[in-house]
Amino acid sequence: MTAVGQRSIAILGATGSIGASTLDVIERHPERFVVAALSAHKQWQRLLELTRRLRPAYAALLDPHAARELADALRRENLPTRVLEGEQGLCAIATLPEVDTVVAGIVGAAGLAPTLAAASAGKRILLANKETLVLGGQVFMSAVRDGGATLLPIDSEHNAIFQCMPAGSGGASACGVRRILLTASGGPFRATPLADLEHVTPDAACAHPNWRMGRKISVDSATMMNKGLEVIEAHWLFGAEVDAVEVLIHPQSVVHSLVEYVDGSVLAQLGNPDMRTPIAQALAWPERVDAGVASLDLARIGALEFAPPDSKRFPCLGLAYAALRERGTAPAVLNAANEVAVAAFLDGRIGFLDIAMTCERTLSRVGARPVKSLDDALAADSEARRVALELLPSVHSHRLSA
Repeated sequence: MTAVGQRSIAILGATGSIGASTLDVIERHPERFVVAALSAHKQWQRLLELTRRLRPAYAALLDPHAARELADALRRENLPTRVLEGEQGLCAIATLPEVDTVVAGIVGAAGLAPTLAAASAGKRILLANKETLVLGGQVFMSAVRDGGATLLPIDSEHNAIFQCMPAGSGGASACGVRRILLTASGGPFRATPLADLEHVTPDAACAHPNWRMGRKISVDSATMMNKGLEVIEAHWLFGAEVDAVEVLIHPQSVVHSLVEYVDGSVLAQLGNPDMRTPIAQALAWPERVDAGVASLDLARIGALEFAPPDSKRFPCLGLAYAALRERGTAPAVLNAANEVAVAAFLDGRIGFLDIAMTCERTLSRVGARPVKSLDDALAADSEARRVALELLPSVHSHRLSA
């Protein structure tokens, strides 16, 4: 039961890193937030633990078998949480009348439909799912406007930009923004000799120097594909032209992004690298709450470094800019190819350098088309996955023989 003044939260992706950080903040403020619904892909045991602790009214699992396992376990323990399954179940919890806030923390294309449903239902959306904007930016932003939803980014970079933009601004150019500067740590291979990238292992690629993240997004950080996708996101979130969004390497991960105005002013948001900060900012917005994050000690850090990204070291960043300029389904194609390639790399089927090559060849093979509906984006996603899977063996063998 939600008390007066409490926000009722549905967390899409409750068992992931975003979900864990969100729950940490929520449980620090039980008087302000209550969990109404939780979702996961197939980690029903973990969702069972969360259900025991938080007693949400609903739980949803994308995998039907996992949903049945959870429902059986809840019956045995006489817990009243109702279990839903599949994409329909995720969309249902994202549009519950009693839910006012939806945390979109699902990684991958699976998060697109429920996040779009939340937008159409006029929810307050805390967006961490990159694919929602990368696959269907135009469709999603139209749904936000038409549904009267409130969109609050919780990626650290986009949340930083949000904090540096005027409240209620009508887009970057309308409020005098000259440039948006997305910062990037450079990942674990920022200074690795280029020749050594040939032998990078999945474990090494997942060893991010500053952030604790899942394996897929850690690899994206190592290739800087994540930053390329964030460029696409920034274009849609803030109405910024392609050339007005730039990337800066910032190894300390203290300055999370910057906004430069036409009068020469540059505003930056700083903080320790902890996802609880942007999540707490969005949960409480326009107010502020304690996130459990230590104070930033700039005297101890001493110096902040910045440098332009190396296009040879990070070709995925250039591919993202190219896809955004091509528009239409090109960003969806890039994202799908990257998901296929990263999964193959983590499974040991291709090398680290094969990721960018797979993405480049898939973009070349699959032509861009207009995106008029979610179906257009999903069709491009499906075609790109098929093509990328077909290309994996030839990409790997070609690079080894080169």
